Amino acid sequence: MPMRPTPLAPPAYDAAAERRHLALRDEFLIDPDVVFLNHGSFGACPRPVFDRYQAWQRELERQPVEFVGRRQRDLLTDARQALATYLGAQRDDLVLVPNVTTALNIVARSLPLQPGDEVLSTDHEYGALQRTWTFVGEQRQARLVAQRLPKPIEDQDEVVEAIWTGVTPRTRVLFLSHITSPTAVILPIEPLIARAREAGIWTVIDGAHAPGQIDVDLSRLEVDFYGGNCHKWLSSAKGAGFLYVRKELQSLIDPLVVSWGWRPNEPWSTPFVDELQRQGTHDISAYLSVPAAIAFQQDRDWPSVRQQCHELARLARQSMTTLTGIEALVPDDPKWFAQMATLPLPPSCTTSTASRSLRHTGARRRACASPSRATTLARTLSG
Repeated sequence: MPMRPTPLAPPAYDAAAERRHLALRDEFLIDPDVVFLNHGSFGACPRPVFDRYQAWQRELERQPVEFVGRRQRDLLTDARQALATYLGAQRDDLVLVPNVTTALNIVARSLPLQPGDEVLSTDHEYGALQRTWTFVGEQRQARLVAQRLPKPIEDQDEVVEAIWTGVTPRTRVLFLSHITSPTAVILPIEPLIARAREAGIWTVIDGAHAPGQIDVDLSRLEVDFYGGNCHKWLSSAKGAGFLYVRKELQSLIDPLVVSWGWRPNEPWSTPFVDELQRQGTHDISAYLSVPAAIAFQQDRDWPSVRQQCHELARLARQSMTTLTGIEALVPDDPKWFAQMATLPLPPSCTTSTASRSLRHTGARRRACASPSRATTLARTLSG
């Protein structure tokens, strides 16, 4: 096993940094009396983006028939174009959906799995989607296989091999997170996607935590199916996600709900877009907030903000390691974590104990001063 690299020096934190972070935090709607450390679960929406979201809602209510009946198609097309450009994809290869769970349910329920087929995954995946694949497996007499990742996680090649060892002649799907939800690890999905394609295995990626936290280029990834959220790290209004499907595989996808987009009299776009995007009467304002969220981050040099957030996560990790003597799950390297991190605690350590410890080191104060989306410094797991 390779030697773990020596941790880098802790990042500097001074009054100037605190002023920058407080100014950016003030652009969000988070209660100023709350130290918000869990941006990852549901995200947080900046004031300008939330204002645009509510403006769309007001437009809908002023002229419901005009908005839903006449404007909806073009509005959604524009929103999908902005998101596709941001993600390095073609507009008609993605559709807007409420969240990743919806996106990947569409995929899981559409793929023609047969009795005895296997879906290969890891033991670091999101619980809701583990349930999705288990449910579909029970319906089709297929099986979800969760490969155990090494601990600690230190070498990308070792992770790739640990996952690929689970491939059998029955493997039909490789299902992985881009960034794992329970452990905040950036998985080396690129070489695994390439291997799966060579082996004729479909690749399905849970990108819930990727857009807005790390760069995503769907064309370069050459992934088959990718679901992402816009309301987490991209900071759109709640209820905005997407499903991307490689063009050659779009004919495999069935809608969860059959509505006006199935065999339409007047098509909007391709069958893939029509069947999934035209879902009757619902409020599309969250979808329409996505271009505003992209613009908000572009106007504020978000790569720099992301880097500052990463440095704050590093600071929290190093402070916790000093307190507990327990090494973090992954090395101090941006290839393994971005703006959220797992901080292991001793078995007897409670949440309140951890809070007091952070307060004693000053890390809790720094967390409060960080930008809203940066305040997910860490996901603490007792263990």
